[in-house]
Amino acid sequence: MSAPIAPELVVSRWFNTPEPITLGGLRGRVVLLHAFQMLCPGCVSHGTPQAQRAHTMFRHTDLAVVGLHTVFEHHAAMTPVSLEAFNHEYRLTFPIGVDAYEDDDPIPVTMRRFRMRGTPTAIVIGRDGTIRREGFGQEDDLALGAIIGSLLAEKP
Repeated sequence: MSAPIAPELVVSRWFNTPEPITLGGLRGRVVLLHAFQMLCPGCVSHGTPQAQRAHTMFRHTDLAVVGLHTVFEHHAAMTPVSLEAFNHEYRLTFPIGVDAYEDDDPIPVTMRRFRMRGTPTAIVIGRDGTIRREGFGQEDDLALGAIIGSLLAEKP
């Protein structure tokens, strides 16, 4: 059984990037997709700093770290204006998209497409666009780094 192709991101606004990002546009690169909420304690204490460390440590490789602010609770408090301040305060430099909504569903589109259970979620996507690892909750830096390193070592 082959790994599933990662569904495309549906984002209403981007931070830390001059152009919108698509997973299709990143095909050929390894992608770490970090889904978070700024009021999620596990995201603030572990997941988001981990994504920033990966972005910094692998900056000279073809790893693309992409944040996804995917809000499924406390919607009124977690606006793009608040996220902009959060990004500044925590010195986040990787691209971050705001997961879009459709209709009256409180669960954002990309979160539904990936069938995420919550935040933080770390999804590692291979060069071929397939989901190679999905982790929910706190993940060990060394374990995540090993997965990223092995995928970066695969021939394009």
